Amino acid sequence: MLNQKDLIKKVKTYNKFLNPETLSKAYIFALNAHKNQKRDSGDPYLIHPVAVADILTDLKLDSATIATGLLHDTLEDTKITYKTVQEEFGKEVADLVDGVTKISALEGKASGNFKAENIRKFILATSKDIRVLLVKLADRLHNMRTLNSILNENRRKRIAAETMEIYAPLSERMGMNHIRMNWKIYLFKN
Repeated sequence: MLNQKDLIKKVKTYNKFLNPETLSKAYIFALNAHKNQKRDSGDPYLIHPVAVADILTDLKLDSATIATGLLHDTLEDTKITYKTVQEEFGKEVADLVDGVTKISALEGKASGNFKAENIRKFILATSKDIRVLLVKLADRLHNMRTLNSILNENRRKRIAAETMEIYAPLSERMGMNHIRMNWKIYLFKN
């Protein structure tokens, strides 16, 4: 797991306009928000948002998107509110985090090609900012990388099916076939 200094250093390699205070603040905020949470693997939850931010950094995305990667589960999985995120990080980041949360709320509602296609269309129609989709795709990629730590087989199968029915076609439409291929690799490993 990248520590906050290494994450900032990595972003600085391609973004000379980086505001390191924002990323440091988002890192610490996520650490505090998820401090008592664990992943299914038993690892501290912070590993997940940091991994998502790392994937977004590999894509050379802007600071607001990387901060969103760090904060993407705060509205969904903690008592943090949109208002708090907005007060701490501004409307741009709060809207991005909220957009990722709304997409996550759709998960589990797709089964079959027709429903999956409708959900893909809904996601595309409601995502005002492409960065929301990029964060969600990075989130799903890390979830697929850690799929084997989920003990419940039905849940693993549901996540894998959602990935292939909803997110793989979205990533392909966005020209991000390398992410789609990563999902397939992790799918076949599990």
